[in-house]
Amino acid sequence: MVADAHNVCMPRTSQQLHTHREPVKTRPAATVLLMRDAPTDNGETVLEVLMTRRSPHASFLPGAYVFPGGGIDALDAAPESHALTDHRPTQNAQRITEAVAGIRESFEELGILLARHADGRFADAADIAAIDRDKLFIAQCAEHGLRLAADDMHLLAHWTADRTSPKRFSVPFLVTRMPQGQEPVADEAEQFEPVWVRPGDALAQHKQGKFFMIFPTIRTLDYLQRFATVQALLDEISRDEEPLWNCCPRSGLVGGRETRFMDHESPFGELALVTPDGQILHPLDWQSERAVPLLKNVQRLTAPNPGVMTGPGTNSYLVGDPSSGFIVIDPGPADPEHLDKLWRAAGGDIRVIVCTHSHPDHSPGARPLQDLVAQYGKPKPPIRGLASHATARVDSQFAPDAELADGETIALHGVSPEGAVTHTLQAFHTPGHAANHVCLLLKEDGLLFSGDHILNGSTTVVNPPDGNMDDYLDSLDKLDVICEQFGVEFIAPAHGYVIERARAAIAKLKAHRLAREAKVLKAMQALPRGTLEDWVKLAYDDVPERMWPVAQRSLQAHVDRIRGMEPGN
Repeated sequence: MVADAHNVCMPRTSQQLHTHREPVKTRPAATVLLMRDAPTDNGETVLEVLMTRRSPHASFLPGAYVFPGGGIDALDAAPESHALTDHRPTQNAQRITEAVAGIRESFEELGILLARHADGRFADAADIAAIDRDKLFIAQCAEHGLRLAADDMHLLAHWTADRTSPKRFSVPFLVTRMPQGQEPVADEAEQFEPVWVRPGDALAQHKQGKFFMIFPTIRTLDYLQRFATVQALLDEISRDEEPLWNCCPRSGLVGGRETRFMDHESPFGELALVTPDGQILHPLDWQSERAVPLLKNVQRLTAPNPGVMTGPGTNSYLVGDPSSGFIVIDPGPADPEHLDKLWRAAGGDIRVIVCTHSHPDHSPGARPLQDLVAQYGKPKPPIRGLASHATARVDSQFAPDAELADGETIALHGVSPEGAVTHTLQAFHTPGHAANHVCLLLKEDGLLFSGDHILNGSTTVVNPPDGNMDDYLDSLDKLDVICEQFGVEFIAPAHGYVIERARAAIAKLKAHRLAREAKVLKAMQALPRGTLEDWVKLAYDDVPERMWPVAQRSLQAHVDRIRGMEPGN
């Protein structure tokens, strides 16, 4: 199954674990964060945001503390409404509509009037008193010669409600300064108890159970904590009228409890693969007792070898089903209990064992697992991969039964309730982390098994001489082309959760590597007679010092690459 460059190859519906459930359609809305710089006892200022408590009888989020806002009305998008705004040239019709809705809702709920007279004077108490909250807002502003201050509304973020929510809104979060001389007065219908609060204080009260808030509010306040003033926040907001983040949270089970995640957080991509419609069913706790199904034809069993270099442990994958038998990817260390669990998860029917590379947390289990299968009367599954090179460490020696050619496929065939089914893995040589590294593509479902070339939550170590930074970057480019050609959306790494948006993840990883290399070059130029120990302090100053000995391995790879680009080399 090959997708063109404009399509995404998603897992087959026949291989999804959970029945499709169509989420409720979203409704457009707008939320406003009214901000101010409040004085402190020591003469400094601190950023505060205006929040209100929703009615305990509200049909949506009763009793929650929120930022003012609400649904976008047809009149908010009308030409006559837009004509009544002051706006930036970069604000398109959609952004103006969102600003109009936010301004209207701020007035209807809190009596805050974000509008100006023709001479530039901001609305005051007399203007507020002259406008009836229960009558058409836009018409009254026009009648009193007021123009809406859409140019003071700045887009911070965009939130879309969880796919499981019975009522879903798609909401831009807009930031603006609180007008001087105005005071919030709640409508006492939808909103109660307007309160100015420091973001950190609101979060502390929520943690104590005194200030109920929902996930988008919590995460937005968490972001606001880093800013000391309103201007500092405004300076951070994008000037291209795009949100700093655009998120529809996903939920999984951590310790048996529902837990939400944003799209930059490690579990997000795995939840997108396993529960694409938002079902809150997938356990995210790392454990090594049992295999975790990711698709009907993909299971992950994590070896009990967590550590600094392995994260939660090495992920061994099983590809296939009971009718086709299974391929094992990376059996991991020669741990008898782990191999026994892997064998049992496959029902004893292991047809092929593939090692992505020869490192000791990936390949030593291959021979013992092969023997275990044969011990119970099944044919010995062949061990595939690439033999370790002469540059490999002593603890990283590996010899497969047969080497995998670049582009070679391994296919399993079976019969499902829907009919015949095939699971095809295609191998691609990807040296860099190790000279014999291989990545594998599950073609029918667009899932890339990346071994250690791409990890979730960290960058891999490139350790010369078996590791090579030129090869590593070239292999990233190769994987990007493969992902484009086959429409790959998901990456299953050897350490960490599944990664979503494969090509974006590869681009981010390459940009990180090149940015690090720029720091290495700068360190070498600053200390031309320096050593690795000297350069690591400058080039990896954003990494904990305890990790510098490990970082020096990749530092050496960058140094080798930089010196290789010098004239005459």
